[in-house]
Amino acid sequence: MIGKREILAFVQLYFCVVITGRLGISKYNLVNGESIVNATRLKMFVDKLPNMPKLFGYEDVGGKLVSKSLTIGMFHKKWKFHRDLPKADVFAFGTSVHTATVPGPTIEARYDIDTYVTWENHLPPQHILPWDPTIPTAIPAEKKGVPTVVHLHGIITEPESDGHAFAWFTRAFKETGPTWTKKTYHYINKQQPGNLWYHDHAMGLTRVNILAGLLGAYVIRQPEVEAPLLLPYGDEFDRQLLIFDRSFYSNGSIYMNQTGDNPAIHPEWQPEYFGDVMVVNGKAWPYMHVRRRKYRFRIRNASNARFLILYFTNGLDFVRVGSDSAYLSKSVVTNETFIAPSEIADVIVDFSKSKSNTVILANDAPYPYPSGDPVNEANSKVMKFIINRKPEFDESRIPHKLLEYPYPNVSSAIRSRFITLYEYTSNIDEPTHLLINGLSFKDPITETPIVGSSEVWYVINLTEDNHPLHIHFALFSVLEQVELVKLEEFKKCMNKLNDAKRCNVNKHAVGQKIDVAAPERGWKNVYKMMPGFVTKLLVRFSYIHSNSSYPFDATAEPGYAYHCHILDHEDNVMMRPLKLVNH
Repeated sequence: MIGKREILAFVQLYFCVVITGRLGISKYNLVNGESIVNATRLKMFVDKLPNMPKLFGYEDVGGKLVSKSLTIGMFHKKWKFHRDLPKADVFAFGTSVHTATVPGPTIEARYDIDTYVTWENHLPPQHILPWDPTIPTAIPAEKKGVPTVVHLHGIITEPESDGHAFAWFTRAFKETGPTWTKKTYHYINKQQPGNLWYHDHAMGLTRVNILAGLLGAYVIRQPEVEAPLLLPYGDEFDRQLLIFDRSFYSNGSIYMNQTGDNPAIHPEWQPEYFGDVMVVNGKAWPYMHVRRRKYRFRIRNASNARFLILYFTNGLDFVRVGSDSAYLSKSVVTNETFIAPSEIADVIVDFSKSKSNTVILANDAPYPYPSGDPVNEANSKVMKFIINRKPEFDESRIPHKLLEYPYPNVSSAIRSRFITLYEYTSNIDEPTHLLINGLSFKDPITETPIVGSSEVWYVINLTEDNHPLHIHFALFSVLEQVELVKLEEFKKCMNKLNDAKRCNVNKHAVGQKIDVAAPERGWKNVYKMMPGFVTKLLVRFSYIHSNSSYPFDATAEPGYAYHCHILDHEDNVMMRPLKLVNH
């Protein structure tokens, strides 16, 4: 007699072969003869931390800095993640296939000098990773080519250059999505100095395209306001760290599960991707030689779903100077750095205070966060620092006072909104999809803030996961997080009515209050929405560093978006449109 397991296996096989194979976009075998590498058998700290190549979004013409146009391609190539692994197939950003890297080159921009980037798709007809056509996905009409579109995370610029999920394009712009308008993106670097990162944002493919390698760092510098701070500077002492997790097959290729938790509904999609190998700047568990002095690390969590609670094994402190794309007003000393997927922590580490000559940057965040598995021997280590024994003079400083921006003034808000996060499950209690306010990305726009205004958003998390909510274009300040009491009663009402006011949210949001941690009290574009809590945000649709109006039309099509930045959630389809209006 055929049992349930045999039937489930057959269903999984059928859907993977018939549905995915029919579209002809992915190129992978169900049984490829390759085993998944046991991460604990790979030796750690054998590869040197790379410093990614740098591209400048400006140039010096006759002693004056002016705008520069860049052409950056997306290429299919081989990349070596670890000394003892064969090279893997990846998608990589670069000015050519030979110079392309994972992560891509760091783009350096200057305040008030526009940067233009033509993003070119040179990717093959088929994807190198499995993907799932049963979730809302960018699928070319000819079912050939890998759709991509680049979002510069943290940028305040025109909607046409924001990287809208439907503004995708295939190789040589042969096919384009319904909101695609232009080949060259215009980045108006008129916002506050800080850290950003660029990555793919194609509808339903963000998780696989980033997993394949399409990500890189971007920095806006403003020397006239930053130099007086005397923070560590220069290529040696001011470093970009892009951290993500991956697993690998024995042939070196990136492993991604090919079977979904609900294969009869979604043959491939799973709610979170986790790898056991921690990768920094494209190398697994790298090492870095440092001198006994201060270093600045601009840390980006580029993982699909993994939260990071970073700490040094010898007790060294972090001094936090920035969060996401903005400086804090005051430096904050911490013994750990907690960053969700897509968050950015700008920190100073003073190795002169180390009592040892080596130290490991480690991670202690359960996965999924907050109630998942504890870290293991492999994913609890991130990288190793080898510290020069010789003391040296260090002219850099860590000032207490940094850059002051307006204090969040709730009285300035012209309206408030309730934003509710839902997760839906199948009859076997496995997730099928996730929505914001019970709506998909294609549903009519409901968030239409006025240009130059501020709003209060109450984000209600009815799921069991912590969701890093990212708002394109805007900056926000986190005001408080309040626990929901009688949660199941409130959930039942919300699942029926989908109306926080009618479900008396104010009577339920009276539980424990969680103070916003000091490193998170600046202006942000991503924050962690705790499960079973209401998070109150003051969202600002104007610059924080000046009273200037936007030098572009923020109301233009195709608008912006906001979404969970767990990429597997974003793709299916915890994302909503955001359309600014003039009145």
